[in-house]
Amino acid sequence: MIERNGQPKACLVPVSFLLPDISPDRLAQELAGLKEKDEKHGLTINDNHELEITFRDHVGNEAVGIDIVLPHGYPNSAPRIYGVDLAPDTPKRWPDGSLALFGTSAAWNSQTHDVVYALNSARRWLKQYRKWRQTGEWPEDN
Repeated sequence: MIERNGQPKACLVPVSFLLPDISPDRLAQELAGLKEKDEKHGLTINDNHELEITFRDHVGNEAVGIDIVLPHGYPNSAPRIYGVDLAPDTPKRWPDGSLALFGTSAAWNSQTHDVVYALNSARRWLKQYRKWRQTGEWPEDN
């Protein structure tokens, strides 16, 4: 608390209390990578003060959204990826609804992986989702 003449004037809080705790340089690198690939996206900050990057995509004739959430400490913490408008009984998701892509530390490499990698992984997952919707069987991983 900062006071002046005995009156409270300001309260200091960590930046991550208001904004995502992600290096500005890394964030700039991620956004430049999306721009380079001409990926149309939206940016929001969720209630947990994490950065959400949203995309619209298609699985066959179905429009679906892809939400990539960059948690505090990203890239050392893997992003969470959600498919929006998926069938409620869709398999291969974690209890919070995120796609089961980066379940082990070996699956996410903070040095070499980025948002474009996460987006491409989500698109591969959506191809499997499409086959599941057609056949009722989740295809084997390649």
